[in-house]
Amino acid sequence: MIQVENIEKSFGSLQVLRGISLNINKGEVVSIVGPSGAGKTTLLQIMGTLDTPNAGKVIINGMNVLHFKEKELSAFRNQHIGFVFQFHQLLPEFTAIENVMMPALIAGKNKLDAHQKAFELLSFMGLQNRSDHKPNELSGGEKQRVAVARALVNHPDVVLADEPSGSLDSLNKTELHQLFFELRNRLNQTFVIVTHDESLAKMTDRTIHLKDGMIIQA
Repeated sequence: MIQVENIEKSFGSLQVLRGISLNINKGEVVSIVGPSGAGKTTLLQIMGTLDTPNAGKVIINGMNVLHFKEKELSAFRNQHIGFVFQFHQLLPEFTAIENVMMPALIAGKNKLDAHQKAFELLSFMGLQNRSDHKPNELSGGEKQRVAVARALVNHPDVVLADEPSGSLDSLNKTELHQLFFELRNRLNQTFVIVTHDESLAKMTDRTIHLKDGMIIQA
C-alpha cells in the first residue's frame, strides 16, 4: 500500500536519511524505532507528505505523491492519511467532537454527516459522554483518544503516529496501544508508529530499526 524507494534527505550538510526503502502493507501495524537523530520522524513526515525528500519516491496506493501539486497534495493528505502526534494537537477553543469533525469539514463533507461520524468514533473510544468537553476538560488519555478519532474520521488509508503514547502515564499508554490493535482488527486500519516504547514495538506486526539514517533491521 505504501512504498518508499531510495529516500534521501539532508538539512544543509547533515544527511538525515540515506537511501531508505520499505513497504507497508494494508492492515499492518508497523513500528519504527531507533536512537534520537536516527531519522524516524523525518521518515514519517516524508511518508505523510508533510516534507519532501531530496531524492527517491513515495508511492501510496500506486500513486507517486511527490508528483502532486501543493493543492492536490493537501487534498490527498486530508482524505488518505491520518496523523496522531505526541501532544495530541487539539484545538483548545473547540470541543472534542468539533476537533474530530474538523478534517471531514475541510474535506467538504456535510456537517450533519461529519457530526454523526465523529460521534460514532468518540463512542467507539468510550468518549460519548465527553464529546462536548473542550481539551482542557479532558485527561491526557482522553485527549489522545480524541486525536485518534480525528485521524480516523475521513477513513484514511493509513494512520501515521509520532510517539503517540510518549506523554501518557503507564495505564493510558497501555489503553492507547490496545486501541491501535482493536482498530486494526475491526477496521483493517493500517498504522505506522514511531516510538521509543519497547512494549509497543514488541506488539506490532513488524519493527523497522533505523540508525544513522539507514535501515539496519526490518
